[in-house]
Amino acid sequence: MIIGLIIIIVIIALLVGFVMRIYNRLITLRNRQKNSFAQIDVQLKRRYDLIPNLVETAKGYMKHERETLEAVISARNEAYKASTQAAANPSSSQAIKSLVGAENTLGGAMGRLFAMVESYPELKADRNMAQLMEELTSTENRVAFARQAYNDAVMNYNTAREKFPDAFIANMFNFQEAELFVIEETAQREAPKVSFS
Repeated sequence: MIIGLIIIIVIIALLVGFVMRIYNRLITLRNRQKNSFAQIDVQLKRRYDLIPNLVETAKGYMKHERETLEAVISARNEAYKASTQAAANPSSSQAIKSLVGAENTLGGAMGRLFAMVESYPELKADRNMAQLMEELTSTENRVAFARQAYNDAVMNYNTAREKFPDAFIANMFNFQEAELFVIEETAQREAPKVSFS
């Protein structure tokens, strides 16, 4: 009787240890995914801070392009709002989807602005504009690297929560699927190309 009780206690202890190990691994992977999103957020905020300066510099030269400049600022504000919501809860698929949509809109508006800048040689020659465009290009590259790291962390987390037997523990403790940060439009997949020659 005592041996049977000891065997049951050992089996329960092993089972609890097994569940704790899987749970802790899922927590670690989820926290890595959240940290990776925080790195994207830092770069996005840097970009959001650069955009108003870029628009202000362009305003002096592009007096007849007010609609485009306002569209850029509006898209920037929406993307900033979506980024803030996603940063508050990077595990929320809806928040990440909203951010991706806002980023796609901002990318389209920025693409139109860059196309218009090409039509203004004196604006292209402006030293402040050149510096802002260079900083923006550098920031876009950082965003791309941070997004890649985030997507890798999301993939590791999602894979772990779907594998057997981890899936049982993930469902038991309500580990939700994380959303990849994927830019939908092909034009947005590339950093802006800036030429001042």
